[in-house]
Amino acid sequence: MNEYFVKKANAVLRYNDFPGPERPILFIHGLGCAGSFDYPQVAAQASLKNHRCVLVDLLGAGYSDKPNDFTYTVKDHAAYLKDFVESLGLKSFILFGHSLGGAVALSLADQCGEHVERIILSEANLDKSDEGSASKYIADFDQNDFLTNGFRRLVEESRESGNQMWAACLSLWSPKAAYLISKSAAEGQQPSWRELLYALDCPKTFIFGERSLPDSDTQVLKEHGVSIEIVENAGHSMAWENPRGLAETIGKSIQSFE
Repeated sequence: MNEYFVKKANAVLRYNDFPGPERPILFIHGLGCAGSFDYPQVAAQASLKNHRCVLVDLLGAGYSDKPNDFTYTVKDHAAYLKDFVESLGLKSFILFGHSLGGAVALSLADQCGEHVERIILSEANLDKSDEGSASKYIADFDQNDFLTNGFRRLVEESRESGNQMWAACLSLWSPKAAYLISKSAAEGQQPSWRELLYALDCPKTFIFGERSLPDSDTQVLKEHGVSIEIVENAGHSMAWENPRGLAETIGKSIQSFE
């Protein structure tokens, strides 16, 4: 695992950097997840193993530092990732974002401009959080209540409901980081992440898990020039449920624009 010092947060970002001769892919994970937890099995698949795959743990998550005084908004995560990308010397790269990490990816793409060769999103947040989403559930707490009791209860309830993978990874998060990024997602921004996606001047792909369908956004996104792909035998947590299928779908998305 590698380290990058984030000056804006006085903290260390930790990441995996798997070498490959083909174009680099930066993977950004979602709420309660971590690049080091979600994507090694994806990056190791035959369809992606020739790509340089950079898997980050966002600040507050996984093995990265968890500074108590960082803001943890979507936009501020993207801001330090912009510096991180520049430190790696990535002049052109493919950007992948899952769930709430998709909103971070879109904010990063907006800041990086021409350096993003293409963007691939999997069930990403495009609008402010809906009722029923994990981020809206968290954001509806009073902050002190969530930090004192809510976070622990969420981990326990996730484990008891059978969502063992998410509970295991969520338990490594800073409760404050989970709360503040959820609050950022629930508040949304202007322009919205959806508007940022539509405005991007690069190939764009949105991936759904088969079990998440039907979804009315499939047609809406197509009408705005976004290609739709589907990972079979998977739902929202496709990196865990079908890592080979996700890798093949990412590879197919890359090849379709060559």
